[in-house]
Amino acid sequence: MKQNENLSALSAAGVSVWLDDLSRDLISSGRLAELVGTRSVVGVTTNPSIFQAALSSGTAYDEQVTSLATQGADVDTVIRTTTTDDVRSACDVLQPVFAASDEVDGRVSIEVDPRLAHDADATVAQAIELWKVVDRPNLLIKIPATIAGLDAIRRVIAEGISVNVTLIFSVERYAQVMQSYLEGLAEAAEKGHDLSTIHSVASFFVSRVDTEIDGRLAKLGTPQALELQGKAALANARLAYAEYLKVFSSGDRFAELAGRGARPQRALWASTGVKNPDYPDTLYVSDLVAPDTVNTMPAATMEAFADHGRVEKDSVIGRAEESAEIFRGLEQVGVDLAEVFAKLEAEGVSKFEVAWAELLQATSEQIDAHKAG
Repeated sequence: MKQNENLSALSAAGVSVWLDDLSRDLISSGRLAELVGTRSVVGVTTNPSIFQAALSSGTAYDEQVTSLATQGADVDTVIRTTTTDDVRSACDVLQPVFAASDEVDGRVSIEVDPRLAHDADATVAQAIELWKVVDRPNLLIKIPATIAGLDAIRRVIAEGISVNVTLIFSVERYAQVMQSYLEGLAEAAEKGHDLSTIHSVASFFVSRVDTEIDGRLAKLGTPQALELQGKAALANARLAYAEYLKVFSSGDRFAELAGRGARPQRALWASTGVKNPDYPDTLYVSDLVAPDTVNTMPAATMEAFADHGRVEKDSVIGRAEESAEIFRGLEQVGVDLAEVFAKLEAEGVSKFEVAWAELLQATSEQIDAHKAG
């Protein structure tokens, strides 16, 4: 197999390519292994929406669901078993990448139940349970960056468990996430954990920021407002990366932990599929190239970049002041950024809750059909 040149160039520029998708068919068909060999894929992310789509279509899960139903398993057990089985299998497919990358990549993420997003204690308990059930060192437990999530992140890291922090929208919340990570590492060290085995990424959502802010700018309708459309998401991500550098490249607190084996919490660009057809379909990949980052892409975005993507090596570093100016412009025309980010976080949690409810309903119907049959 030969790697795609565009995606290879992206990887060479320091961006780890992760696939934002997973299903049993993707694993069993060998397609996931093929993407590793031809698309530079070195990681996989999942979320409730992805699992809902996977379990609700096709027949790949029918035999296992029937077997579990025969054993008397309830709907939560069925979902937990099927999803953790898929994630464990994906971890095994990516194990060679994990070993070859000094355990940096080759990672697969699984999310805690989104209904627990505002319950730190329950999130911690389920994170520990998922870590034990999947039982693979290249697993990441996804925890949303809600206020309760910040506490959960610290406590889970302190247990020596690797974490993918999800649903980050603002630079302010991202700064809190990094501090939770550092506090968790310090506690992990006190408990005797090997810090070099604890990994984390911080998933900073991109396209949803443009979608929300562009809509507000369109309603304002002034030339100054319309001029700012399509600029907020990239500016937000670039400001986030500047904060990442402050903490992990020049921060004293991390330097001390790094001396004890700690790894940086890499910035991960999530929600990189372009929603606005007027924008280039590779916008949130080409324009977010920076060392030691991750870009998790839907399959369509990955294929678009493989076909015509370009690597803009100066698309992030050195652009913090330019990005801050964009934010000042947004505030001047009347965009309430604090309200935007609060809304996006609430909607993000809600969307995953809805997907989880749909997954529960579809699985319940399968179990009921078995019982009736």
